[in-house]
Amino acid sequence: MKIFHNLSTYNSDKKTFVTIGTFDGVHIGHNKVIKNLVTEAKEHKAISVLLTFFPHPRMVLQKNADIKLINTINERIKLLDNTGLDVLIIQEFTQEFSKQSSFNFVESILVKKLNVSKLFIGYDHQFGQNRDGNFNKIKEYGEQFNFKVQEITKLDINDIAVSSTMIRKAIENGDILNANTNLGYNFMLSGSVVEGKNLGEKIGFPTANLDIKESYKLLPKTGAYVVKSNIDNQQVFGMMNIGFRPTVSGENQTIEVHFFNFKKDIYDKEIHIEILQYLRDEKKFDSIESLIEQLQKDKQKALKIINGIFFDL
Repeated sequence: MKIFHNLSTYNSDKKTFVTIGTFDGVHIGHNKVIKNLVTEAKEHKAISVLLTFFPHPRMVLQKNADIKLINTINERIKLLDNTGLDVLIIQEFTQEFSKQSSFNFVESILVKKLNVSKLFIGYDHQFGQNRDGNFNKIKEYGEQFNFKVQEITKLDINDIAVSSTMIRKAIENGDILNANTNLGYNFMLSGSVVEGKNLGEKIGFPTANLDIKESYKLLPKTGAYVVKSNIDNQQVFGMMNIGFRPTVSGENQTIEVHFFNFKKDIYDKEIHIEILQYLRDEKKFDSIESLIEQLQKDKQKALKIINGIFFDL
């Protein structure tokens, strides 16, 4: 998959099959749409192109909106790279970009730049200044500029029965199993390992403290989770706590991962944490001893879950 970070850097003299959207989550519904796009493009010897936007349009158009996304842009790229797409274009979304009319968008971008032969678009998709471009208008533009328009119907979407909004709510509620089922992969957190206060090491549960730079990244609710990661080509499992560490009077929210049977120095390393299952709510314990006792119980429960999903450790 070739990646272009601006429409100005891409022009096609070959016909393209195109879809447009945010594709946050790249979930099983998105994958169905992309699979159809890729398959049809190959059949017609066309290039499959996905045009997406970053930042999310609502971040730009609704300044006070606190938008949280399932994927960071790098996670989205990684997921889309596995779909078989030929080209991914990530267009910066700005106030200026939002002010062009739907006609100008179709003529200058879809037709002149992308050389669109077929457009795959949702039945309720709207674009252009004041969202003046709806599906019927896109069909008119298709007739005018000689490209086909394939509607992603409401029936298609209902048949998939999944949406990014639904998945976000599941993650926010700690319903990771449901979220992962509808994503088609394990929800992930990506960040660098930073120095903490080493409290975990003092009580026998050393942790990797994850620093996520992207403030727009959606986090699950506070609590303990079963997780896995791949570090230096080694698959490792563990448990993660997201929260404020009330037992030790923590002030800021932290993301701490305790890996089982793993002792490598991974400070400053960029890692990806896949969240497998929710364990329990965060709570304040009466003593450090009570906390240690609970962590030992958490570990045994996590190991049973991992054994049930994967293999005997």
